[in-house]
Amino acid sequence: MQTHEIRRRFLAHFENAGHTPVPSASLILDDPTLLFVNAGMVQFKPYFLGEAPPPYATATSIQKCVRTGDIENVGHTTRHNTFFQMAGNFSFGDYFKEGAIRHAWALITGSQDDGGFGFDPERIWVTVYENDDEAERIWHEVIGMPAERIQRRDGRDNYWDMGIPGPGGPCSEIYYDRGPEYGVEGGPVADEDRYLEIWNLVFMQDVRGDQSPKYGAAPIGELPQKNIDTGMGIERVAFLLQGVDNVYETDLVRPVIDRVQELSGRSYDDGSAEDGVRFRVIADHVRTGAMIIGDGVVPGNEGRGYVLRRLLRRVVRNARLLGITEPVLVDLVGVVRDAMGPSYPELVTDFPRIAAVAAAEEEAFLATLATGSRLFESAVSETRAGGSTQLSGENAFLLHDTYGFPIDLTLEMAAEAGLDVDEGAFQSLMGQQRARAKADAASRKQGAADHSVYRRLLEEHPPGEFLGYTDLQAATRIVGLLVDGASVPVAREGDAVEIILDNTPFYGESGGQQADTGVIRTASGTARIDDVQLPVPGLRLHRGVVTGGEVAVDTAADAEVDIARRNAIARAHTGTHLIHAGVRNALGSAAAQAGSLNAPGRLRFDFTSPSGAIPPSVLLEVEDEVNEILQEDRPVDWYVTSMDQARELGAMMLFGEKYGDRVRVVDMGEYSRELCGGTHVARTGELGMVKVITEGSVGSGVRRVEALVGLDAFRYLNREHVLVSQLAEQLKAPAEELPERISGIVDRLRAAEKELENVRAREVLASAGALAEGADDVGGIALVAARTPDGVGGGDLRTLASDVRGRLGDRPGVVALFAPDDDKLSFVVATTAAARDRGLAAGDLVKTFAPAVGGRGGGKADLAQGGGSPSGGPAGMDAGIGAAIDALRAQVATAGS
Repeated sequence: MQTHEIRRRFLAHFENAGHTPVPSASLILDDPTLLFVNAGMVQFKPYFLGEAPPPYATATSIQKCVRTGDIENVGHTTRHNTFFQMAGNFSFGDYFKEGAIRHAWALITGSQDDGGFGFDPERIWVTVYENDDEAERIWHEVIGMPAERIQRRDGRDNYWDMGIPGPGGPCSEIYYDRGPEYGVEGGPVADEDRYLEIWNLVFMQDVRGDQSPKYGAAPIGELPQKNIDTGMGIERVAFLLQGVDNVYETDLVRPVIDRVQELSGRSYDDGSAEDGVRFRVIADHVRTGAMIIGDGVVPGNEGRGYVLRRLLRRVVRNARLLGITEPVLVDLVGVVRDAMGPSYPELVTDFPRIAAVAAAEEEAFLATLATGSRLFESAVSETRAGGSTQLSGENAFLLHDTYGFPIDLTLEMAAEAGLDVDEGAFQSLMGQQRARAKADAASRKQGAADHSVYRRLLEEHPPGEFLGYTDLQAATRIVGLLVDGASVPVAREGDAVEIILDNTPFYGESGGQQADTGVIRTASGTARIDDVQLPVPGLRLHRGVVTGGEVAVDTAADAEVDIARRNAIARAHTGTHLIHAGVRNALGSAAAQAGSLNAPGRLRFDFTSPSGAIPPSVLLEVEDEVNEILQEDRPVDWYVTSMDQARELGAMMLFGEKYGDRVRVVDMGEYSRELCGGTHVARTGELGMVKVITEGSVGSGVRRVEALVGLDAFRYLNREHVLVSQLAEQLKAPAEELPERISGIVDRLRAAEKELENVRAREVLASAGALAEGADDVGGIALVAARTPDGVGGGDLRTLASDVRGRLGDRPGVVALFAPDDDKLSFVVATTAAARDRGLAAGDLVKTFAPAVGGRGGGKADLAQGGGSPSGGPAGMDAGIGAAIDALRAQVATAGS
């Protein structure tokens, strides 16, 4: 049974049972606890947490998920994928344990002719939570499962919660026995490779406290309504129904392996075990990478971007290890598109952008690979020069952390060079990094708990209507007040307050648009509103200060938005839509929005641009095109329609945004049509002018355009005009000749600076001979320890020390030079080979005298450097240098004796 058919049957089964089908959410949701959506229930969290009422009693979905916590297992096991599809059915206070079990059993064991999966009931095993007698009874008495195929497990396996205080409950997991050739007898508790988990049923009935029942703590209460959350792994069911040995050989993943065989000339089925892992890693990671890029992520150095970068680079690296030397990512992403497209049509429609992002990352990594290889060769030379056969863990970690070299690549390269790697030190450094990441993740999770007071307010006061699309002033009512995070009945003059209204004209910061400001007035007082936020879906918090009298809950109020600010922001937001359209017209669909800021009179628009910077001529064309649209004074319409109708209209949808069945479209005709919840002007002519002021990089593959709108644009151009006029007058040249005239001046200035640098370098080196001739003999060791001529520092100091050392010839010699600069002191120590043979190492010598000048330093045996800050002004500087030289002389004398 093909995977697309498995998906279809699952959804059909639950739709026929009355469930509402819900499309998969984006992999990227506005959730501080998650880098990527990693479970089918994530998009339903607001309903489970009580943040919003569910729009349906039961639902079903097939959610795309990414989990990278066990990335090192990918390719080594039969069941690990970084990307997977989680099919689920959900009940919000409707059916509970018996209903969930019946639904699952009917689909799993139902005949294929009747729309089921047709699994043999005799090969099904289940587990239940250790004290869940009810679930065990249902499986045994209602379903007819033999008692010996029902196993109890503790909370670590069969209890689910979100990792924070909130809903949770026991689980019942469904397993399929693959047969004795895959492992030992005894059910899931004995062997989870032979007995493969395919479905997890979560009976959400508890409220957990700070400690989780997963580890033995008791729940602190029961949920007011019992819910069901289930997850069935599509890929796992596919490999069972398709009769293959693992998830990598299913119909949606195997095509990538087949293509890699063609490109590499190596065999997957008959090749080595190491090659088999490489094939599987490539097949898994390229699919995950394509799906992540498809949802708007671009490679970067942190967060989601870093995960994507790591996945793509592992693909390229494993392809190289299989002997593929040509760029490979675009080819393989195309295979993913063809395989996954029937279920995810956006992979087809957005393929040019996805391919462009992948190609740019591969090109960047190949360049990095070359640079990293040079660093590796340098580390090998250093290791051999030191007489060691082991590459340090620090070097291995540097290669991994800075250049993206996985440790196995470093191990292989080191083996080819006849070296080992200090894996213990490497793993220690990796462990420190993971600990930091884990602590960061924990802090993100705790962030969700801080919103409990807002959730309670939302339960007490369902979300009111946003009136701000048409009204900037409205009669309303105060339904909630918070001071210092606590609900209060009254707030008085001077109090910093958060106000909840039953209806409001104030726009809350979202979608890149800054919040409205303004005033809320009641009969007894006034509050200035400085910010409006949406901490949980549906709750709009008006934050500000009571400026007079007092404001109280359950009183009538007049809410008035700052009209000038709102209009300036609306002009900027409309300008962002126009810039977006202009950039896409110029660069194609690969230029997808990656972020924005709409503030009074100015805008910032981030977009993916795998090809790099936009040429100034193209940017000028975009600006001209946008201003032509303004001159035409086109109407800016908005309307609410269905998602299907919006797609038919060709409305632009932003990656990573979650849309409902009904969406708001902002329409400027064929030029720009986007889904958007923000506020806009009525006609394009209201913008007056759009002036692009900067374009630059904000990360790998992401560019940023900043622009001014309206009066801000006019004022900017006026200042530019004044500046150009002043320059023209000073240089006695027409404005159009200024670039050439200024370029000539800069060229002459650089030439003069270069000549000055050469003169200074010659003066510095000229002092090397005198310093070498003045060397003292300290126990048979030539010691040059001196304050340098004025003006020597930085690279010159190292150059001078090396030159003096060279003039000492074959003698054991130590050179220590001190260069004051105001109240700071730099120093360099260099040793000759003969001195090092007598045990004198520059790095050690620095540490002996650095405290005398209030500093520290370090380095290698041949050259070391550092700095300090002696106290006491110029006299203290001289005294510090003298003390340092005395300490150095004593150390050298000890070695000489």
